[in-house]
Amino acid sequence: MASQPGWVRADCHLHTIASGDAWTTLDQLAERVVEVGLDVVFITDHNVTSAAVTAMERGIGARVIVGEEVRTPSGDIIGLFLTERIPYVLPLAEVTGRIRAQGGLVYAPHPFDQGRSSLGDSLEPLCAGGWVDVIEVFNAKIVNQAANQEAAQLAARFSLPGAAGSDAHDPAGIGAAYLELPDFDGPASFLDSLAGATITGEYRDYAPRFTPS
Repeated sequence: MASQPGWVRADCHLHTIASGDAWTTLDQLAERVVEVGLDVVFITDHNVTSAAVTAMERGIGARVIVGEEVRTPSGDIIGLFLTERIPYVLPLAEVTGRIRAQGGLVYAPHPFDQGRSSLGDSLEPLCAGGWVDVIEVFNAKIVNQAANQEAAQLAARFSLPGAAGSDAHDPAGIGAAYLELPDFDGPASFLDSLAGATITGEYRDYAPRFTPS
């Protein structure tokens, strides 16, 4: 749990089995949040919100924020605090517009990781246009920390808040990166709380899905 009264520990980016390339069940997620001491988890499955909604409705021992990591032709973008799923076949500008239209936040994950579908050069004009709310400045799956540092520099240049996520696709990865920040009760409150957030994180590779015999 968070080290200060009134604060929470939040992993802003993680996946469940609903993502298709991850294998964490909701039962495993519930076990892991207790082990790690997470108060809030942002479930950001690829192109679906069903598992996040189910986790929120049934309870997993931590508060659940519904998110979605959406594939666009320009790279991946995450919507947080969503009420509706967003299709993954749409242009980046339409996806960010749909996120904002439902009161959500536009979160740029692993923007400079060349090993994944990242926004890269598409992120700066998006920031300049006022279409980004949060930049992920620490992603626990990034091997080269220069990519995280570049994200932090871009966030500072546009005076945007930074966040951190484990990007876990397996139970052991959950909590590899998290924020400690004042508790929040919605998108605007979360943005305010990010101003005082501290980041804890370490590189943690994807665990093998099957153990070789």
